[in-house]
Amino acid sequence: MTKLLLAAALMLSSQAVLARTPTVIDDAGNRITLDKPAQRIISMSPHVTELLFAAGGGKRIVGAMNFSDYPEEAKRIPLVGNDSQIDMERVVALKPDLLIVWQSGNTARQLEQLRSLGIPVFYSEPRTLDGVATSLTRFGDLLGTAPEAARAAAAFRDRVKLLAVRYANRPMVRVFYQVWDRPLYTLNGSHIVSDAIRLCGGENIFASQAVKAPAVSIEAVLQLNPEAVIGDAQQGPDDAGITIWKPYRNMTAVARGNLFTLRGELLTRAGPRITDGVAQLCERLETARKRRPG
Repeated sequence: MTKLLLAAALMLSSQAVLARTPTVIDDAGNRITLDKPAQRIISMSPHVTELLFAAGGGKRIVGAMNFSDYPEEAKRIPLVGNDSQIDMERVVALKPDLLIVWQSGNTARQLEQLRSLGIPVFYSEPRTLDGVATSLTRFGDLLGTAPEAARAAAAFRDRVKLLAVRYANRPMVRVFYQVWDRPLYTLNGSHIVSDAIRLCGGENIFASQAVKAPAVSIEAVLQLNPEAVIGDAQQGPDDAGITIWKPYRNMTAVARGNLFTLRGELLTRAGPRITDGVAQLCERLETARKRRPG
């Protein structure tokens, strides 16, 4: 009887250890297994920082990249670098047990350097709105904060669902999304912005481009003749933004006054706040519909 009880106790103990061992699949398809929930995390992207806070792990972020500015507490996290350069010595000194990187935002050279450290690396790159909710639950598993992360994911999905229901079956609006004006950049169909445009009943006119953030010409945009142009507000006197289109009065978006601004980070950062950006985007496209002749 004693041996049986001991065997049962060992089995339960082993199951408990396994239950505490987080294993998830990242957005690159890699399986990430930690010995225990992550306690010291370095966030290599602003969207990752926001996701970690929402998943209940904000206090475990020991280092972050530039522009990690939301929520307010994120501004106090020590920086380990920027888009062009990572301070590898700083990364090592912080003794992280998990690195969460952004494949499109961190260069191949940076990623190789990080992998060489032997620290678990999770690739985060949500390409759909539901991917944001999935990221929250995965981070919850890695952090050991699954209940809080699950609540955040459910709340996110609920808001997305409300928007989807509200704008379902609305007449399609052809959209040009402008990232930058010099050079002129947009986003293709694999980016989360395109998923937001689809939810609102729009169509990204450059969705078929092979490159995620392709450079396009003014002539190409004019030829495709979008009904609406969405871009960020002007960042300074040298930034023309979407005002570059005003001289082209034959373009439908200009003729109907459908040059709309929207804070870029609310749509391009794949974090919980993207629902705010989607709501604003849907409102802009609804305005475009109301401006149709007749």
